[in-house]
Amino acid sequence: MAGRQRAVQTLPTLMRALRKENPKPPPSQQRLPSLRRAFSLYDQINLIDNVPEDQLRFQGYTDEGFTVNGVAYEGSVLCVGNLITSWSPKKFAEITADSLSMFQIVRPIPEILILGCGRYIQQVNPELRRFIRSTGMKLEALDSRNAASTYNILNEEGRIVAAAFIPYGVSS
Repeated sequence: MAGRQRAVQTLPTLMRALRKENPKPPPSQQRLPSLRRAFSLYDQINLIDNVPEDQLRFQGYTDEGFTVNGVAYEGSVLCVGNLITSWSPKKFAEITADSLSMFQIVRPIPEILILGCGRYIQQVNPELRRFIRSTGMKLEALDSRNAASTYNILNEEGRIVAAAFIPYGVSS
């Protein structure tokens, strides 16, 4: 306790000594003031609101579906490039190689398939994983809320990405 009190008492003396050792440089050598507080490039760049109209962007989700580019879609959706379509699986267990067979013919092949599993992340069947890998895509399985955000980010970066989402309200 006594050592702590001595440290606290010597701190002002130490600060004064440091200030004396580093006097202000003459005006000709002073650094320019930082403009970080006055101007930020971050304020000027807003990727969220500057997305081209023809580019798909998930704007919201409900327990029953998704809002994409201002249009509400009920049920599961499948996205490739600038195409969005309804998708037949109603729950995660219904996702099969057949339900994703369109990826055998889509060109250019998306580099990644984001799989929205519903409310919770699910373990992807090894057979389904092999099928997705055989198409040349990588797989990222997430809950549907985070999957939609990830899709938006990758799509805004200009990457070729595909998405297959079960509504967020589905828990198994």
